[in-house]
Amino acid sequence: MNNCKKNSCTQKNLQQLAEQLSVIAEPNRLKILCLLSSGRQCVCDIHKPLQIKQNLASHHLKVLLDAGLVTSKKEGLCKYYALENQTIKTLISNLNQIIHA
Repeated sequence: MNNCKKNSCTQKNLQQLAEQLSVIAEPNRLKILCLLSSGRQCVCDIHKPLQIKQNLASHHLKVLLDAGLVTSKKEGLCKYYALENQTIKTLISNLNQIIHA
């Protein structure tokens, strides 16, 4: 680990990276991130392509939200989810620094 860049290999950053990777390792959550890459969506639009019940999609979205990988905004009766681009960019950057160290 001597070659790791200082910012990406701190214990705190490695722990956060491990937690985020654990969250997205679940196939439905990874699919949700793929769906949200085309723009914000309501849970009612997310559960259908995943072929899962809406309450299960909501659960996966909450896990992604708690991990800081998505954001949510309530509009009327719908709650819209979007990628948290800065968090995802940081995750990718930290992973790249470790892989290419």
